[in-house]
This record gives sequence, structure tokens and C-alpha cells, in this order.
Amino acid sequence: MTAATAWAPLRRATFRALWLAQFASNIGTWAQTVGAQWFMGDLGGSELQVALVQAATTLPVFLLVVPSGAIGDILDRRRVLLCGQALMVLGAAGLVVLAAGDAAAPATLLAFIALMGVGQALSMPSFQAIQPELVPRAEIPQAALLNGVNMNVGRAIGPALGGVLIAAVGPEATFAFNAVSFLGVMLVLWRWRRPSDHRPLGAEHVLTAVRTGARYVRSSPLFSRVLVRCVLFVVFGSAMWALLPTIARGPLGLGAGGYGLLLGCVGAGAIGGAFVVPRLLRGIGKNLLVSIATCAYAAATALAGLTGSVAVAIPAMLVAGAAWIAVLSTLNATAQVLLPAWTRARALAYYQLMFMGGQAFGAVVWGAAATLLGVRTAVVLPAVGMVLVLLVAARWLPLTDRELDTSPASLWDAPPEIPDADTGPVLVTVRWRVAPERVAEFTEAMRKVGRSRRRTGATLWGLFRDSEDPEVFLETFTVATWNEHLRQHLERGTAVEVAVERAARDLAAEPPRVRHLLWAQSDVARPP
Repeated sequence: MTAATAWAPLRRATFRALWLAQFASNIGTWAQTVGAQWFMGDLGGSELQVALVQAATTLPVFLLVVPSGAIGDILDRRRVLLCGQALMVLGAAGLVVLAAGDAAAPATLLAFIALMGVGQALSMPSFQAIQPELVPRAEIPQAALLNGVNMNVGRAIGPALGGVLIAAVGPEATFAFNAVSFLGVMLVLWRWRRPSDHRPLGAEHVLTAVRTGARYVRSSPLFSRVLVRCVLFVVFGSAMWALLPTIARGPLGLGAGGYGLLLGCVGAGAIGGAFVVPRLLRGIGKNLLVSIATCAYAAATALAGLTGSVAVAIPAMLVAGAAWIAVLSTLNATAQVLLPAWTRARALAYYQLMFMGGQAFGAVVWGAAATLLGVRTAVVLPAVGMVLVLLVAARWLPLTDRELDTSPASLWDAPPEIPDADTGPVLVTVRWRVAPERVAEFTEAMRKVGRSRRRTGATLWGLFRDSEDPEVFLETFTVATWNEHLRQHLERGTAVEVAVERAARDLAAEPPRVRHLLWAQSDVARPP
């Protein structure tokens, strides 16, 4: 695969415009982080308050990303993104006014940063979910790779730019730059003519959407594997990001400029990885690529912590940048292609939750380990742990290279009409007749059917065998409301679900017979 193919998504006008605008925004975000931390010091903030600058950004995301994912599935994602960007513009503009007018205090500074965190939480799942709408399915891995490069290079450039702006103008310059960078993203989104979503039954309630998303994640083994692989890698991989400043100051004896050089090397490695990863994906597949990249990242992390030579640390950081982007872009792209459009944002919100939670947890653990055991030991331990976990995960949690068709589809006939769509719960029974010699195959196929029912909205599922007629099986599942059952028929079916049910039907002796039973408690007369 050529380098041109690796950058193929940039030929798509909307993706390219949004990628460039997001690149400026990422630089602005990291520049503002430096400016806010510096400004907190100017305000006389304590060490804890300086540390809370980062917490004020990440905590709203951690708390709100799951409901934000549900909002991204039930409302127009373009408008959700515009609202999220608008909140971040308001937060950055507020910081400019506070800094320029000498009206800031530590509490107000944290409040405006938290407002920006809310906007980021609202935007993150929808931004991930629109990627398959911007590029063809075959280019999703490259798109995920380019988005990872975008973030890592922004991480390398932003802090350096923030330092320059603070020295030349003051912290308010970083806030102003960040506000302007968000306007670029808003302009691209405003001009994007996104096709309307197909929702025959209208928008879902947010809480219902959250619960449905959680059931989908629990009932999708392939997607759950991606989540587990992500959190396992990030918990150990976060050691390098958490301890790199300490490594730069300690074993390497570098100052702020040297630390910036190391970050720049990570970004340069990520750019190099963008050329190599697509070719490796085609040649060796996801599992082997992630395994090799994980081992390379572990080796680079340990080497950077153990060496006292900058000449050794620089190539180690180049390798770490390429390996980091290889693992995470592969996991992210796999997650995107496994998900149908109706649940993409809310399921990807759990991916973001695992990623951010893993980073936060890992940073605390390895930071404490560095305090107790020394920085060199604290770097080697996660590197060894990463490799040991990989040996287990690659065997028991393999990533799939299969192409799954998540386009809308259904095998079911239209259900009967009832006057009140909010009636519930609903019990659906499906009567199957199976020849004795096919019972074992049938019950195995029905396990997959049960997961399929839960993915699309069922709360309980079971399969029972008739004691008087062993050829008869009764499948039962409940759905919260009739409206939710209609969504199973009209909105949530995919070619994957059709293939799962067709496999069971092919094993049956006759077509299954379906009945719908409505909750009768409301019809029972209450005692006086």
C-alpha cells in the first residue's frame, strides 16, 4: 500500500476540511492547557489548584460521555457537534475576558474550563460516530489513523506554542487562540450537508437510549473485546505519558525544551506510523499488528526510562509514537466498523470511557509506583505487564478481521398495531419445531439469537423445551414497551442480526410462530 493510499481519506473534501480544523483545535487545546496552568499560578493558586486545571477538563468528560453518546444517537449528530463546539467557544471566550479584565479567580478559571469539558464530552462520541459518514467503509482504518496522528502532533506542537504565546503576550493569548480554533471546526460543520437520520418512530428518550446502549455493549462479544483490549493497553501504556516529564528531568537531565523535543519525537513517530500501519494491516492483520506494536511500545517505554542517553531516548520516542498510534487506531477503527449506525455514538462513548478511565487510573498507579519504587522501576513494571497481558489477550480476546455487514435489514413481519405504543412490558414468544438430530446445533445457534435480541432491545431472553413434545422449543423475550419492540422491527435490525436468525431458521423443521403478549396488570381491577 502506498503512502498516497494511507492518506486517502484526505481526498474526501469534508473529512479533509474537518481534519484540518480539528488539527488547529487540538493545537489550541494543548496550548490553552499550558496557559491555564500558568495563569492559575499567576492567580496564586496552590499546587492542588494547578493540578485541578486538568481535572476540570477530564472530569466532565468522564461523567457525561455516556449520556452524550446517547444524545448523539437520538439527535442529529451535526447539531450535537455544533452545540458542543459552541460550549467550548463560550468557555474559551470567557477565559479571555477574565484574563484581560483582571477579573479572574481560581474558582472562576476552573468553572470556565469545566464548561469546555462539558462541550468536549458532548462532542467526542458524535465526532467518532460520523467518521463512517465522511469516508467509505474501506477507508475507516486510515481515517482513524489520521485522527490519531492529528491528536498526537497537536499534543507535541500545542504546549510549545502555548509557551511562546505566554512569553510574548500572556496567558490570555492561548485562550484567544483556542477560541478561534473552535470557530474553524464550527464553520466546517455548519457547511456540511449531512443526510437526515432515518427514525420512523422519532427520537428515543435519553435514559432509554443509555440503557439500550449498555445492553448492546454487553451483548456484543466482538465489540466488548475491543473495549477490554483498549483498557488493558491504555492502563499500562499510560505510564510513558505520566512519567515522561520525570524521565526528562531525572535520568535524561533535560529541561523544558528537552521535554518538548521528546514530545515532538512522539508526534513524528505517529506521522511515520501513518505510512506503515495500513500496509501492515493488509499484510499481517489486526491481531498480529497490535501484538507487534504493543511489544514495540513496551520496549520503547522501558528503554526511555532505563537509559540516561538522549541519543537513545529520541529513537525510543519515535518508536513509541508509531506503536501507540498503530495500536489505538486499529482498535478505534475496529470498534467503528463493528457498530450499526443506530447505536454507534452511544457504544463509542463506552470506548472513550474505557480509554480515559484507563489513562487516569494508570497515571495514578504508575505515579505512585514511581514515588515508592523509583522512576526506572515504575517504567519497567508496566512494560513487562503490557507484554504479559498481551500474551493472554491475543489468545483469548482476538480482534476480528471479518467484515460485518451492519446495514439495516430485518427478517420479521410487521407486528400487529395497538393503540398505545407506550404499553409495556411486552412478552414475545417464538415457537420453534426442530428435528431431534438437529437439536444440538439449534440450541447453539439460539445462543447467538439471544444475544441478537438483547442487542436490539430485549431485557430478558430465554429458550425452553416442551416436556411433552421434545421437538418443540419456546423462545421468550421481554421488551420494555411496545414502542421499543417496534424499534426492533423498524430501526435496529441489521444484516448481522438477519444472518444470526436465518442460521436458526435453517435448522428448524417449520417456520417459527410468533405471539405478542402485553402486560395485563393495568387491566386488573384494583381492590377497593
